[in-house]
Amino acid sequence: MKPSKLVQVILFSTTLVGIVCASQAGTMEKIAETKTITMGVRDSSGALSYTLGDGKYTGFHVEICKRVIADLEKKLKTSLKVEYQPVTSQNRIPLVQNGTVDLECGSTTNNATRQKDVSFAVTTYVEEVRIAVKADSNITSIAQLVNKKVATTTGTTSVQLLRKHERANGVNFEEIFGKDHADSFLLLESGRADAFVMDGSILAGNIANAKNPKDFKIVGEVLSVEPIAIMMRKDAPALFKTEVDNSIKAMMKDGTLAKMYKQWFQDPIPPKGNRVGLDLSDNTKNAWANPNDKPAEDYVKK
Repeated sequence: MKPSKLVQVILFSTTLVGIVCASQAGTMEKIAETKTITMGVRDSSGALSYTLGDGKYTGFHVEICKRVIADLEKKLKTSLKVEYQPVTSQNRIPLVQNGTVDLECGSTTNNATRQKDVSFAVTTYVEEVRIAVKADSNITSIAQLVNKKVATTTGTTSVQLLRKHERANGVNFEEIFGKDHADSFLLLESGRADAFVMDGSILAGNIANAKNPKDFKIVGEVLSVEPIAIMMRKDAPALFKTEVDNSIKAMMKDGTLAKMYKQWFQDPIPPKGNRVGLDLSDNTKNAWANPNDKPAEDYVKK
């Protein structure tokens, strides 16, 4: 039997109110009610977040999020079902905004523009844009890139950062493009490029997976630094962010984060047992010593 028009209007209105209430509910309340939390993960964000296949994910940021969730379970006094939602550079922010993803545990830069749409936890990793060259190369700085071929990945801004660097004044080089990071590294590996400019963790990850990792090295000045942080939906009140921040700050204070960094950036990591071999930078050390959610703009030299 079909409901009358009046009943249909009431049902529609009730549903609409429910949707609005759900969208306005805080993430903490939503997780407590559903006993489920959704983690946004990346398939190949270096040692920060990557897939092991069969729906399994790991990496520095993924493991941090697992510990945060364990603390949330203690706070809520209940176990939580963890669901993984693979995200991309294009859809990660919309999926956080609409509540599909509760914790985005990939490789997202905290910047002023994104802070208008989402919230970021305290910074857990500060990315450094660097230069990779062959180990037998004599290149050790930007100044030695004169008349050299410099590879970067299409759609990235790394070489623009190189050109803007104060020590690149008067340094002329030829820019060549790889379609993705692996292709750009191949340009260097095959000798078609003299250097590859990109995020330090990406360079280190590609070197770790090269046939002969010892054939390459990361050199030169740091071209740019960007704070990477776990991303959340904006809430009112911001109870969820407070709980996430407190969990991460505790890991910074008791040395857990330092141990996890060593595990993912210096020790052999699954599935191949390769080492990324990236030392803890002074910028990341400083972010841990002084926990904050400042955007990338605050890291720009004044």
